[in-house]
Amino acid sequence: MFDIDNDARLHQYKDLDILKRLMKYALPYWKWFLLTLFFMFISVGFALIEPFIIGSSIDVLAADVIDRTQLLIYLGIFLVSILLNALFNYLQTMILQKTGQSIIYNIREEIFTHIETQDIEYFNQVPTGKLVTRVTNDTNTLNEMYTSVVVTVFRNLFMIIGIFTAMFILNTQLALYVLIVIPFIVIFSFVFRRFSRKAYRMVRANMSKINGFLAEHLSGMKIVQIFNQETEKFNEFNARNEDLKRSQLRELLVFAIYRPTMYMLYIIATIIIFYFGGLQVISGIISIGVLIAFHNYLGRFFEPIQQLAEQFNILQSAFASSERIFAILETKPTVVNQKNAITLENVKGEIEFRNVWFKYKEDEWVLKDVSFKVKAKESVAFVGATGAGKTTILGLLTRNYDIHKGQILLDGIDIKDIHIGSLRKFIGQMLQDVFMFSGTIKSNITLRDESITDAAVKEACHYVNAHQFIERLPKQYDELVRERGNNFSAGQRQLISFARTLVHNPSIMILDEATANIDTETEMLIQESLKKMMNIGTMLIVAHRLSTIQHVDQIIVLQQGEIIEKGSHQALLKEKGHYYYLYKLQYKDQSIESQTTPSL
Repeated sequence: MFDIDNDARLHQYKDLDILKRLMKYALPYWKWFLLTLFFMFISVGFALIEPFIIGSSIDVLAADVIDRTQLLIYLGIFLVSILLNALFNYLQTMILQKTGQSIIYNIREEIFTHIETQDIEYFNQVPTGKLVTRVTNDTNTLNEMYTSVVVTVFRNLFMIIGIFTAMFILNTQLALYVLIVIPFIVIFSFVFRRFSRKAYRMVRANMSKINGFLAEHLSGMKIVQIFNQETEKFNEFNARNEDLKRSQLRELLVFAIYRPTMYMLYIIATIIIFYFGGLQVISGIISIGVLIAFHNYLGRFFEPIQQLAEQFNILQSAFASSERIFAILETKPTVVNQKNAITLENVKGEIEFRNVWFKYKEDEWVLKDVSFKVKAKESVAFVGATGAGKTTILGLLTRNYDIHKGQILLDGIDIKDIHIGSLRKFIGQMLQDVFMFSGTIKSNITLRDESITDAAVKEACHYVNAHQFIERLPKQYDELVRERGNNFSAGQRQLISFARTLVHNPSIMILDEATANIDTETEMLIQESLKKMMNIGTMLIVAHRLSTIQHVDQIIVLQQGEIIEKGSHQALLKEKGHYYYLYKLQYKDQSIESQTTPSL
């Protein structure tokens, strides 16, 4: 089971390891970060000048004779420092935002590309909503880290070092008094880090759960309404919503305690400075301007500490998101290409299963020692009860899963030695549940392959009889397709899938229950299309409607994962075995002998 929110798995990541890994994404942009640090260093310098100018100006005003020229010079320096500080802050913000967006763009691409390589089993087990959360919400959290934390942390560290240096230059004794509160800042920050990390993990996990629930139930809302389950599903959503609310409140509580604690330490430090500094002013050791400048520096000392708390807040959220992103990126697909995988130039379509064994679960074999051979351009149908292994055979041929024992050969080559992309390139699949993307009919047929011409699309649609309904539409091939193609009937979607398969020129065609739940008129069109398509390449068919497979070259009958019969339609009827029994069930109101084979 793939559990991308498993706590034991997520806790394996240490903060330093996460930070190192995140910095690798920023490494290609190191020049921009270096330029930002340069601008930041300059802006910090101007910011440190301001308290000194304010203190010096106060001393000028407090003098018996006010030196207006000196006051104007201080005022000019103060205004210039403010303007330059704002300018360099603007420049570093713009560079950071642009760089941050570029980094997140790359991370999103990496996650999506990695998800595309996963096995079908992975998507069967991991809710879509959780994957959407990773690609969108979690990457957005990282964006805030790159743009608000990485360089700003350096700015605040420079600011703290610069302020302490200025304090010691102004008055060493008062600076030493300020050091009294530093151990308390460190202790409270350490405790805050421990609790905030746990709170953020819980928020991300609950956010993932609620997105997964929404994705699943919004897609299945029709079923929810049909079975009158609105109240039950609301209660389930409400429970998840309450969990998310509680975890977010817990996160806010942790931060709400930390920030006032830092403010309390600032007030204590201010009292200490004014008490001992006031005594020095009375004693004539320092001027009132120095005390004011010192207090100004003290306020600016706690400002970056407060910002560091907020940035640490963002950092913890980014770490929690990173853990889940890395959990996805470290989930490796089980179906992979061999080191020297073969890329096929063409495929004849000869298929052979040699003693194939396969299971989805331990000790539950779905296929048991299955062997058969399909000649090039031959049509073969698989028949049997639900769970007999028919669809599994088709999935194994395309390497949606890998077999446990035996061999599957394509044109005499083991499919494990063939590059997966090359293998699937020559196989066209037409499934019962046709998936259609938002776009147009044309884009759903070409799958946005620009090399496929309009003429090829129309030719394919004419060949499979899809043109009959497409050309009656207002925009014809440019008709918009709504989500999952719900503005078309099941039969129309199936005909579009036939055209989609045909236009990509497959050598092997797979038809899995494509005629299920289709009206009689559309079924006739589909059967006519099938008859034409059988002449194109090798065709493998799974169908419960035996009327659709009577003209295939070979019928393979499966029962509990084993082949029990093989032969043509007429030959199997004469044997009066399992196939005869299935056929008799479907045509129980008519005698077998009086049946004339329906034309495709």
